[in-house]
Amino acid sequence: MRPAELRSLLARVRRGTVSPARAARAIQQAPLERLEFATLDHERSLRVGFPEVVFGQGKSPAELRAIVAGLVRRGGITLVTRADEAGRAALAAAFPSAEVYPRARAVLVRRGPRRRAGGRPARGRGRVVVVCAGTADLPVAEEAVVTLRAMGSRAELVADVGVAGLHRLLAHRRALRGARVLVVVAGLEGALPSVVGGLTDRPIVAVPTSVGYGAHFSGLAPLLGMLNSCAAGVTVVNVDNGFGAGYAAHLINTVGTRRA
Repeated sequence: MRPAELRSLLARVRRGTVSPARAARAIQQAPLERLEFATLDHERSLRVGFPEVVFGQGKSPAELRAIVAGLVRRGGITLVTRADEAGRAALAAAFPSAEVYPRARAVLVRRGPRRRAGGRPARGRGRVVVVCAGTADLPVAEEAVVTLRAMGSRAELVADVGVAGLHRLLAHRRALRGARVLVVVAGLEGALPSVVGGLTDRPIVAVPTSVGYGAHFSGLAPLLGMLNSCAAGVTVVNVDNGFGAGYAAHLINTVGTRRA
């Protein structure tokens, strides 16, 4: 049950169009649904504002279909991240209206007409700009964009503006300063968040990627570089965690808004 649905149910009880006993049965409906290989959390949206997100990596196509079917039936919207090609194909076949994002390795499935998650969740007060250092970082950057848009934030992608050519980044100064939150994605030495932090007064969520040569250590070098950023206001998520960055940026973007 989504927050808007719960409020609507309670309003109908108050008006006398639904009996308290019927409302109690609806509220007592099991918040957990146990499958052979998963336990679905149907109250996630009530607690945190967005339904349970499915991590697709390591799940078979059949498992993904079953999990998503259960979540969409009760929650209305389900975001699947890190789904491989077979998983994405299975979800597209099972849910014809699914939005498939191959580069981001994500799938968004909605029940019925297109709508925002949770009925009427808090909508972001401003734009979130996702800044990507190189084309090789796009899968992680696009995962952040898909997450932001699924949750209800307006998101814009600025791609291939790494520190090897700072004039490319400076050409987007207006977009950077107009954002309410910035997500900055970079591999190699991970210097881009510090540069962006020196150009804006906005909160920055930095994402190191596993893109780089040997001494890059599969993302450890940019992770440490971002954790040691000399720019203030930079918060860092784990290597390749575009989803986590997008989720955090959306929460920042909705501070001060009314949740339905």
